[in-house]
Amino acid sequence: MSAHSLPHIALIAAVAANGVMGRDGGMPWHLPADFRYFKQKTMGHRIIMGRRTWQSLPGLLPGREHVVVSSQPLQLPPGVRLACSLQQALQLPLPGDMVQDRVFVIGGAQIYAQALDLADSLYLTEIDAAVEGDTFFPPWDRSAFVEVSRESQQVPIASADPSGAPVPFAFVHYRRRDR
Repeated sequence: MSAHSLPHIALIAAVAANGVMGRDGGMPWHLPADFRYFKQKTMGHRIIMGRRTWQSLPGLLPGREHVVVSSQPLQLPPGVRLACSLQQALQLPLPGDMVQDRVFVIGGAQIYAQALDLADSLYLTEIDAAVEGDTFFPPWDRSAFVEVSRESQQVPIASADPSGAPVPFAFVHYRRRDR
């Protein structure tokens, strides 16, 4: 599959300084600003996720087309599409009301690892703290990307610092250098 025949592929994730992005099937922090950032970036686009990420969501996220990648048959509600592979998910025709220029990969770790070499952009919430967790964002070659923008924040993040002290974080957009 040629990268040129695919839509713009963006990965979006919140990642701690030690690469942690999950713990016990959920996120190891509660960060409302990150939820708003995620919504702003993904609204009107296709979101592609693995089965466990789908199961961790509270339900359908309005204004987005959901595609779940799983090799197992799943019972999914109307409006959620099933793909047996990331490649199939990327090649599904987009509905007419979706923005056609970009799809977002929203997790989990296995889907991120599969999509990383295809990614044109990364939208990362970089949390400046080491956090305990069991799910990690895959290692990536920072030299293959250029930082496009960085919006620094500092608010208390529940669970990131047990003392409740403010933890710096930033919304960072990276674009692949060769595309």
